[in-house]
Amino acid sequence: MQIGMIGLGRMGASMTTRLLRGGHDCVIHGRHPEVVARLVALGAQASDSLPQLVADLTAPRVIWLMVPAAAVDDLVSELLPHLAAGDILIDGGNSHYQDDLRRAASLQKAGIEHVDVGTSGGVAGLERGYCLMIGGAEATVQHLAPLFTTLAPGAGTAAPTPGRRADAGTAEQGWLHCGPHGAGHFVKMVHNGIEYGLMAAYAEGLNILRNANIGKRSHALDAETTPLRQPELYQYEMNLPEITELWRRGSVVGSWLLDLTAAALVADPQLDSFAGRVSDSGEGRWTLQAAIDEAVPTPVLSAALYARFSSRGEADFANRVQSAMRHQFGGHVEVPVSPVSGKV
Repeated sequence: MQIGMIGLGRMGASMTTRLLRGGHDCVIHGRHPEVVARLVALGAQASDSLPQLVADLTAPRVIWLMVPAAAVDDLVSELLPHLAAGDILIDGGNSHYQDDLRRAASLQKAGIEHVDVGTSGGVAGLERGYCLMIGGAEATVQHLAPLFTTLAPGAGTAAPTPGRRADAGTAEQGWLHCGPHGAGHFVKMVHNGIEYGLMAAYAEGLNILRNANIGKRSHALDAETTPLRQPELYQYEMNLPEITELWRRGSVVGSWLLDLTAAALVADPQLDSFAGRVSDSGEGRWTLQAAIDEAVPTPVLSAALYARFSSRGEADFANRVQSAMRHQFGGHVEVPVSPVSGKV
């Protein structure tokens, strides 16, 4: 099947490679010549501009956008004058589902179909395959099924769920038509909100294990430091690389995220190469907004998002306010932070 791919970053280039391996005809446009050259060597056809990419595709065209959410509107506006009725635009990034509804309605006036595809798999997706959460018209999604089947992991990558009918649908292949426009990105939005919570749970638990030796440390004896009442209870030197390796086998907390965490700890046991500044690309915020609109309590996902804000220093001023208030009402003086451990 012929497809135009715009956006050849960490995921877009690997997805194109997987499509080429699957025998699809890929016409590409990207900003990095070395990536374009590598894909051309694999069989892709490069286009120097967006109008040229559209011209290089056979109508009705299928164009997959794999770009940041903030770039989609400008890209659609640039493409639109060159498209025709019957063409299909696929947004495979992390757009807000409400933007999908707006774009789909606007494109429909020109007879252009819009499909939103929440794509999960990261940099490992080239070999593992991509989990695809899809929104759009039924007929359009079915027309694109060969692309989704190639990109998805396939049924053999996970054991069948006990009791599930063999003919239940495409979910076991790793792709699913979740509903009309916006449904794919809605599911991906919540998927990423859950991801925030899972990551935070692993991180907090491992931090407790890392500090299980606190009873061996010296502690300040002053009014500003909560005393450790029973230091003898915290005398453990935990080997985090080995513990995460252990949990990968037979534990109920086993997961691909744990696999990746174990790999990171083997490479860098103290994670000294990371500053701990955790970004969020929007999906966690949108998940919480949907939860508020639905009146659904999400305390875990909320805490995980706010922890990311704190990691980037967004709580620093609030913390200074609290420190100032303690100084005002009690004359409390801040305890300096150790430059080595980062602890007071």
